[in-house]
Amino acid sequence: MADLDTVRHLRVMAASLPGATYAEKVLARSLEEVWAVAGDLETGFPMLLGDVRTMRIAHADGERLEVIAVGRLGQRARFDVVIRPGWCWMQSRFLHGGMAAAPEGEGTRVAFLGALRIPGMRLADPILRTLPLGGRVLRRLEARLQARAAG
Repeated sequence: MADLDTVRHLRVMAASLPGATYAEKVLARSLEEVWAVAGDLETGFPMLLGDVRTMRIAHADGERLEVIAVGRLGQRARFDVVIRPGWCWMQSRFLHGGMAAAPEGEGTRVAFLGALRIPGMRLADPILRTLPLGGRVLRRLEARLQARAAG
């Protein structure tokens, strides 16, 4: 996968994960602007996900992090994270998650992936792939970027 940009890399991962929800969109913002929100795991990322209340970096070693997420209902999950400009891959015991961004023309192509890591996902795959969850995350990202630009 060395020849793939980060978005194409995430698209391949989404195709290989049963039940993954995936969306991508081109935003009229630079990669740096997009990643300032999407790559900010403690402040920006929870605002993109409707079911996450907080994320806290518990440990960092270069691009590898341990993150504790707390959901709206108080549920907790520990995620192993790899993050670098334009790329974020997270996995917990029960979830996979990823965001990617790559320059495209005057803007940035951004992508989101989410998938459960539980038995039976292959059976639920046809239904789960149709859910609009990834599109919601990208619409929230676009709204956050517009709000930041407006001041």
